[in-house]
Amino acid sequence: MPLNIKNQSVHSNLLPMFIIGVLFFIFGFVTWLNGSLIPFLKVICDLNDFQAFFVTFAFYIAYTVMALPMAFVLEKIGYRDGMALGLFIMSIGSILFIPAAYSASFSLFLLALFVLGSGLTILQTASNPYVVLLGPNESAAMRISIMGLINKGAGVIVPLVFTALVLSDIGDTSHQALIQLNSEEIQALSDRLVVPYLYMALTLLGLVGLIKLTPLPEFKQDLKQKSQTGIIHFPQVILGSLALFAYVGVEVIAGDTIGLFGGDLGLQNFASLTSYTMMFMVLGYLIGVFCIPKYLSQQTALVGSAVAGVLCVIGVLSSSAQSTAIAAILWGWTGIDVIPDPVTFVALMGLAHALVWPSVWPLALKDLGRYTAQGSALLIMGIAGGAVLPLVFGKIAETNQNIQSAYWIAIPCYLFILFYAVKGHKMRSW
Repeated sequence: MPLNIKNQSVHSNLLPMFIIGVLFFIFGFVTWLNGSLIPFLKVICDLNDFQAFFVTFAFYIAYTVMALPMAFVLEKIGYRDGMALGLFIMSIGSILFIPAAYSASFSLFLLALFVLGSGLTILQTASNPYVVLLGPNESAAMRISIMGLINKGAGVIVPLVFTALVLSDIGDTSHQALIQLNSEEIQALSDRLVVPYLYMALTLLGLVGLIKLTPLPEFKQDLKQKSQTGIIHFPQVILGSLALFAYVGVEVIAGDTIGLFGGDLGLQNFASLTSYTMMFMVLGYLIGVFCIPKYLSQQTALVGSAVAGVLCVIGVLSSSAQSTAIAAILWGWTGIDVIPDPVTFVALMGLAHALVWPSVWPLALKDLGRYTAQGSALLIMGIAGGAVLPLVFGKIAETNQNIQSAYWIAIPCYLFILFYAVKGHKMRSW
């Protein structure tokens, strides 16, 4: 194995898995807060749909800009100190939200989001290959599914927490009502962001202390394996990075646009709609935990994800916003608020593509040898899809004056994932 972790027993892996699980919860909490933040900032900063998606652009472009520098940092300072540094950078980003909120400055909000994304980059660059290497490659997707379950569980919780802390006690929270607020009321609404992000900064600083005090196994690279080729000569990882670019783009579109879509349709609970997408993603990850590799191979899971994603997008584009029949059948009997069919299909996209991330990683890193670390950084750079594709989505929605019609952008993304599942991951030469 090209990268080894000391003490590979199941018992010794429990503590590292627990700590990485805590970090994946933090990933999810910080990342999926954007879904609630986009419609919120659209009101307080007076943005159109295209401008609002600079929230995701600023956050996810950090992965492209910082992935390789952060990989270099990890090589120099080590795994544990790298995680601590990432958490510290994230705490600075959280603190920057305080002056941004007081000034209601969109530029400051974008800077804070970029800093948060930069901190997350170093954590992601280290943690994903770490989980892959904690056991057999054949069950790597199952282990990443467990991490994804924790990550998306945070995504279910955070919109509800945001709504409770920021939008409680203000009466009508529909988008139409909020845009009627005067300047003083909008500033008061912006100020409500201060306390949640202050708590987040303190929590992240506490986790820095936890990481520094906890012994973790280190990556140890095997330098005996020699090769004159570069990472560019491994099609499975280049194409894997593009597959993740497509996946993260549609994941962010499904999670972060659903609030805007619901707001445009006049739904009262627009700020918490991301929870619906995240709940379906949790269900998808549960399928991964229990079915991979016993009942499903990683390749089969990837094929199924791509096909299901295309079907969901067709549902978004073709269903009527006047009907709530699908939600009524799926969960109406539970008492949870039903939502229009097109919005339900957006949420179901979360279930459709849940297993893409955990399936691509082991397929892309297979046979990389001493280039595993470089391959990991390249895969992390694929997260830039979360910056670019939602911005394209926002431009299409703004041009057409119709958010629903813009979801077609997800179809070519799912089709590329299908190509990677069928052929791309098997390629060992160009």
